[in-house]
Amino acid sequence: MADAAQSTHAGRLAEATDTIQRALRDAGLAPTRAHSGPGPAPRGTPPGQAAPGWVLDGLTRVIDDGPHPAGRPAGAAAGDGASWAGAAGSANADGAGERWLRDSFSHRGRTLAYRLYLPPETAGTAVATAAGAPRPLVVMLHGCTQNADDFAAGTQMNRLARDHGVVVLYPEQTQRDNAQKCWNWFKPQHQQRGRGEPAALVALVQAVCAAHAVDPARIYVAGLSAGGAMADILGQCYPDVFAAVGVHSGLPQGAAADVASALAVMRNGQAAAQPRGGAGLPRAAVPTIVFHGDADTTVHVRNGAAIARAGSLAADAAQGAAGRQGACEATQGRSSRGERHTRTVYTDAGGGATVEYWTLHGAGHAWSGGSAAGTYTHPGGVDASAEMLRFFLQHARKG
Repeated sequence: MADAAQSTHAGRLAEATDTIQRALRDAGLAPTRAHSGPGPAPRGTPPGQAAPGWVLDGLTRVIDDGPHPAGRPAGAAAGDGASWAGAAGSANADGAGERWLRDSFSHRGRTLAYRLYLPPETAGTAVATAAGAPRPLVVMLHGCTQNADDFAAGTQMNRLARDHGVVVLYPEQTQRDNAQKCWNWFKPQHQQRGRGEPAALVALVQAVCAAHAVDPARIYVAGLSAGGAMADILGQCYPDVFAAVGVHSGLPQGAAADVASALAVMRNGQAAAQPRGGAGLPRAAVPTIVFHGDADTTVHVRNGAAIARAGSLAADAAQGAAGRQGACEATQGRSSRGERHTRTVYTDAGGGATVEYWTLHGAGHAWSGGSAAGTYTHPGGVDASAEMLRFFLQHARKG
C-alpha cells in the first residue's frame, strides 16, 4: 500500500490502481460481482481478479459502467426529497399509508443521502400500533458499492418492517468520502464518538427521530460488510443511542487503523483476545446479533467470531459486576432451503439473549436469506433480516 501511495503522489494513477488491485488479489480480498450466494464467480470476472470498481480506500476512483442496481428510478437524484414507491419499494412500500422517502442530510460539511421507510399509521399483520405512537427505528448500513435502494431490495427489511410497524433508515455513503462507497471503518477518525461518520450518522438518526414518531429506547443498527463494521462502531461509540446491533459479514470496532491493517484483518481475522470499544475502552455490553459465512473469502469468519466473543465477555463483565452469571447454548439448524447453520446464544442471568452468533456453513460474503433483487445476497440461507428484527424487538435500551 505504501507503493500505491507513492505512485499516487507521483501522479502515476494507473500504476497505483494496479498496485492496489494486486494487493487485494494477493490477500484473497477480490470480491466477485454481486451475486446470489456462495459459489463460482459470475461470468466475466476472471478467477482471482477483482470485480470492476473494487478498491478499499479512495486512492483512485474506478467507474463501473454496468447497470445500476435495481430499485433506483431513472433520473432520481439523492436529496430531491421525493417520495417514490418503485422497484425496491414495490416489495417494500406499496401499501396504503406507507411511504418510501428520499432525502439528504448535512452535518459538519458532510452530506448523506438517505432513504427512509415509514410503515402505515396502522401497522400490519404482526402487531397493531396506535396512530402516532412512537415506533422502533432500524438503521441499515449498506456494504461497498451498494446504495440504499439496492440494500433495501436485497435485505427485504421494509417488507418485514411493515408487518411490525418499524421505521427503517438507509443512509448512503458518498463516492467523495470513499471511491467504492465503503463506510470508512478502518480509519481512526471514523471509529470514535463525536467524530467523522459515526457523528454524522447519529446526527441523522436524531434528525429522523425529531421529525417522526420514533421510540428513543428502540433504535437499532445493522449492516453488511463495511456497513457491519460501522454498525459495530456505532454500537460501541453510542450505547446510549442504540439498543442493539446487527453485524453481517463485518468486523469488530477498532480492528484496523489503516488500509494495510484492514487488508490483514479481513484476510486473517481479528487476532486480539478481546477487541476494545471506542477510544480503547472496554467494550460496552450492547446486545448484538452476528451472521457470518464460514466460507467467506472477503472478510474472514474469525471476525464474526471475535465480535460475538467480545460481546459475550462484555455481557459477562456486566453480569459479574452484579454478582450474576449467564449461559451459552449452541444449536444446529437448517434454513427453509436446507442450508446448515449453527446458532450460538449467550444469555444473561434472567435468560435473555445478549449475543447471538449465527455461523452460516458453506456461505460466502452475502446477506443470508436475502432477495436476488439486490446485490450481495444469498437467498438459500436463513433469513438474516427476520432474525435480526426478532432479536432487535426483544431489546429496549434502559435508562
